[in-house]
Amino acid sequence: MRWIGESLDYKSTDEQDMIREMVRDFAESVLAPTIEHRDKNQIPPSEEWSQFIEYGLQGVTIPEAYGGSPVDDISESIIVEELARVDPSFSVMYCVHVGLCAKTIALHGDEYQKETYLKRLAAGDVGAYSLSEAGAGTDAAAMTCKAKLSDDGTHYILNGEKMWVTNGAQAKIIVLFAKDVDHPDYGVKKHGGTTAFIVDSSFEGFSVGKKEDKLGIRSSDTCTLVLENCKVPVENILKGAGNGFPIAMNALDNSRIGIAAQALGIAQGAYEASLRYAHEREAFGKPIAHHQMIMGYLADMATKIEASRHLVYKASWSKQQHYEHGGPRHSKEASMAKLYAGDTAMWVSERAIQIHGGYGYTKEFPVERFFRDAKITQIYEGTQEVQRIVIARSLL
Repeated sequence: MRWIGESLDYKSTDEQDMIREMVRDFAESVLAPTIEHRDKNQIPPSEEWSQFIEYGLQGVTIPEAYGGSPVDDISESIIVEELARVDPSFSVMYCVHVGLCAKTIALHGDEYQKETYLKRLAAGDVGAYSLSEAGAGTDAAAMTCKAKLSDDGTHYILNGEKMWVTNGAQAKIIVLFAKDVDHPDYGVKKHGGTTAFIVDSSFEGFSVGKKEDKLGIRSSDTCTLVLENCKVPVENILKGAGNGFPIAMNALDNSRIGIAAQALGIAQGAYEASLRYAHEREAFGKPIAHHQMIMGYLADMATKIEASRHLVYKASWSKQQHYEHGGPRHSKEASMAKLYAGDTAMWVSERAIQIHGGYGYTKEFPVERFFRDAKITQIYEGTQEVQRIVIARSLL
């Protein structure tokens, strides 16, 4: 599918259809059989990831020169959507790998960084992104993790703790932000000195700390990263010291579309489960799908999902226009997609439980898990309140 001016050509391309079918098959044949066990026991999908990389989709944001297999941005959202339709935990692992990590390096890295790290990410090494801290979530500029240049000028020494790191325990390559205390803007501007580093998990002084015990997306590992005199070569700074904050904000514009696609997939999965159940469950002598109230729920679900899909694909197209054709920044479109799709995922999954009745409140049916997984889409990559501020500022 493609956008023409302000309208959408709803016919998807052959490549997009092929990608959707391929990812749906993987999700249903590989992820579905293990998701409940992994969710219950908080087991990251390591074996499933090993099977997934055989499809070559872990490099969709990486140029071919570095081992990638790039696709259009709507196709990228389709991949996330189809993964989340079955396993939201796997979808967010994928989002962070291809978006926040690989795409950030592809956009801002120099030749050495691309050659060294993009090839590894394209080969299947898991990527992560680390911006948040205990006192610096929504207020990212308030981070306290510090970086100081070594006396011989060959590396930076990082100290501090980063929180809420998706893929933290699995990642080999992390795009991580800290403040250069020697930068002239440090202490002068709130985000002064913020610098983006590429950190290898094998670096001296790097370790994985506490693993979070979460309400939802429990098969996605979320950890604290500990930096104790962690040595990072100067060659691993993206775009130079002190230039990290714009990189972080740009990455969030991109990743919000990924989270919107994840929310879309969650809503679709919960809706499909409800539609099946409504046909199977009988009350008062007929399937509940034929009761007017349930019909109303299903109609509203389908309508909100379709509206979400429209916003997600439009934002994906806008992102591609920005990078490939110098179009305007896509912050508004990304925030609109995340805001609406995230709220839709929560609303649809809640209604899905209502349609299932008492069964929906048990772990016997997947809607209970979709409900838990949906909530985080209203929080990470910027809360819904932040999205409204971004949208309003763009309008004003």
